Amino acid sequence: MKFENLSDLRVIVEAARGGSLTAAARALEVTPAAASAMLKRLEAQVGVRLFERSTRALRLTEQGATLLGYAERALDLLDEGAGLAQSDAGALRGTVRVAAPADLSRVLLPCIDRFLERHPGVHVALSASDRLQDVRRDAVDLALRYGGPALPDSQLVARPLRTTRRVACAAPDYLARHGTPQHPADLAAHRCIGMLIAGRRETHWTFERERGGDGGRAPGPAETATVAVRSDRSVDDGALAHAWALAGGGIVYKSQLDVQASLESGRLVALLPGWLGQAYTVYAVLPSQRFVPARVRGLVEHLAQAWKG
Repeated sequence: MKFENLSDLRVIVEAARGGSLTAAARALEVTPAAASAMLKRLEAQVGVRLFERSTRALRLTEQGATLLGYAERALDLLDEGAGLAQSDAGALRGTVRVAAPADLSRVLLPCIDRFLERHPGVHVALSASDRLQDVRRDAVDLALRYGGPALPDSQLVARPLRTTRRVACAAPDYLARHGTPQHPADLAAHRCIGMLIAGRRETHWTFERERGGDGGRAPGPAETATVAVRSDRSVDDGALAHAWALAGGGIVYKSQLDVQASLESGRLVALLPGWLGQAYTVYAVLPSQRFVPARVRGLVEHLAQAWKG
């Protein structure tokens, strides 16, 4: 199928963003009647209804949501191509919409600053939230996620950027009041700050004995320890879990990337010498291997280099 009028694709994008044809007409600088005609023409061409209409708002159909993702990226590529044609030496231009967990976003800021200094034609729109966004439907160009050996999003493209480990840590004030655990099993007697992951409270923490942490005995199969933790508080926001730990509210089990600055400043203390927390990889998740704008590829490469090693 060939679209007869590419400007018709813009009406689905603007109507989805604004929630109405009136908002789409305003964004496209046309009359509401013209926007309605554009939408009807587009629906007739693809042969499906793209929106469920009501007197108050528009709601995307399943087919509309599918087309919307492709329309946004196609129009982005056209805009980028026009910008590259007009710019000197193919400079990167346009907006990169990035989604990342709240704590990881703070780690990202210096990397983004350096990227923007090198590419002044780029605008980065960062959404910092521990809510797992749908990369294909939430108008996200790039999502940064923690994952295990593989991500479950089989239709997405995930590039590993860096591996980190979780670390159990607490504020000196908490340790002065409650003592310092030396073995994972000791955590059962401590107040731990629980994390809600995908709506479920994490109740067990897993550790692995570090090589050389066994008194010099010959290395054998990796020794692991999984402990059921007791918590009187839990939260679905990593930044709040971090803040609770800083305030002496308990022991937190978070990515070392998230808490590194607090560990270096002494505001948090790493616990359980000789034991390593669970390993996680930070992934750059893209909605597709095809149609990835140069500015998005550029940011991914920049992050890969910044976190190399």
